[in-house]
Amino acid sequence: VQGSLSKLKKKHFRVKHQKVKLFRANEPILSVLMWGVNHTINELSHVTIPVMLLPDDFRAYSKLKVDNHLFNKENMPSHFKIKEYCPLVFRNLRERFGIDDLDFKESMTRSQPVVMDNPGKSGAKFYHSYDRLFVIKTLTSEEVERMHSFLKHYHPYIVERHGKTLLPQYLGMYRLTVDGVELYMVAMRNVFSNHLATHRKFDLKGSTVDREASDREREKDLPTFKDNDFVKEGTKIYIGEEAKEKLLETLTADVGFLTKLHLMDYSLLLGIHDCTRFEAEGYEPEDIEGLNEEEDDSEGGGAGERIPWGTTPPDSPLPLYRETSLQYDGAIVPELDIYAIPSSENAPVKEIYFLALIDVLTHYGVKKQAAKAAKTVKYGANVDGISTCDPEQYGKRFIEFLSKAIE
Repeated sequence: VQGSLSKLKKKHFRVKHQKVKLFRANEPILSVLMWGVNHTINELSHVTIPVMLLPDDFRAYSKLKVDNHLFNKENMPSHFKIKEYCPLVFRNLRERFGIDDLDFKESMTRSQPVVMDNPGKSGAKFYHSYDRLFVIKTLTSEEVERMHSFLKHYHPYIVERHGKTLLPQYLGMYRLTVDGVELYMVAMRNVFSNHLATHRKFDLKGSTVDREASDREREKDLPTFKDNDFVKEGTKIYIGEEAKEKLLETLTADVGFLTKLHLMDYSLLLGIHDCTRFEAEGYEPEDIEGLNEEEDDSEGGGAGERIPWGTTPPDSPLPLYRETSLQYDGAIVPELDIYAIPSSENAPVKEIYFLALIDVLTHYGVKKQAAKAAKTVKYGANVDGISTCDPEQYGKRFIEFLSKAIE
């Protein structure tokens, strides 16, 4: 009895303890983000789910201003504001992508998001949630506006495709204000796996002009290579006929959707997990704060033993179970690795590919036309590989390049 009694006490204590949740982070803005996600998800849990979304939901927001001198200054600024854009739309998107709100909250708030090596030219800052399931990207106020007009088309498209898309999975968009400084952020699902290492990484646009990794980029631990590097290395995506057909069907639908909206300059983000290298090195889980890695997988089943060969994601999303993320054994966990496609059985290499579309919000407008004019002056008008053309050409070239790259 003593044992079970103390258990009860402990349990009781933990529940009480939960009430004061501390959002410790080394940047005030991250504490505010964690606080904000925690607050908005809790608030949403009391809001009935509407039968359908209305036009107003795409303009809606919830705002909160906090002035609290009792806050522990080390953890939280005592004055901050948080605004969540289109809360019902994003809640609906999370559901359609198979992401439970409580899981999302847990990933975003249990431990602080970690800053990533900045992959973008755009100057945006990237973070991943402590468990690497989600990526948070800073936006400009123009991008927030673009996102609003994009959402009106994106949501019905996601509905129509039953969540089967390679477009970014947008999960929440926020404005955070600390010390009078406003910062905009969007949360998305991570394309890469949180438990299978990415050994090589490419950003592909189907263009050849100015499309190679700089020397500075090449010095990084995991450089982002580009189209010319991909072609020069003779890299191929070996997934076999059936998977190729499914993948190209999804890509073609997505690219058609973007073209219709006059969007372009998007990329295919490709990560390659080398199973042979993984087997040789064994798995050294990097420390993920807040996760307890007790399993030792270096001797566990070799990579790929339990992979359902020839499956292509992302089919209609499966619910995301956090527990599965702790099964590190070199195999694809379908609920988590929704972008993963294993190499086909008769491929010359044993690899797992992670691929999705990124940077989809560039509208073919003044900016692009200016860039095209500049590049035409530099390289001549008939250079086919110039990456700024019109959306139709861009999409066509993009699909052609990828269908050559996939075998």
